[in-house]
Amino acid sequence: MKITSKGQVTIPQELRERYGLHPATEVEFAGGEGGVVIRPARTKKGQFREWLAKARGSATVSVTTDAVMQMTRGED
Repeated sequence: MKITSKGQVTIPQELRERYGLHPATEVEFAGGEGGVVIRPARTKKGQFREWLAKARGSATVSVTTDAVMQMTRGED
């Protein structure tokens, strides 16, 4: 398979079907071990979920809800 002068290649039908690469599917490219990886692009929703999963449990300050309410309301 050759890359055209416009940088295009044809993804074989078997691979498109196996990996759900339908017409108008957004894809992204990433460098991998020994080559380039093509995969369906992550949606904004998917990116947010990944970020949220990484952030979950990372807080280091233990402040109670009552303390936060006191600080935000200016209660003494």
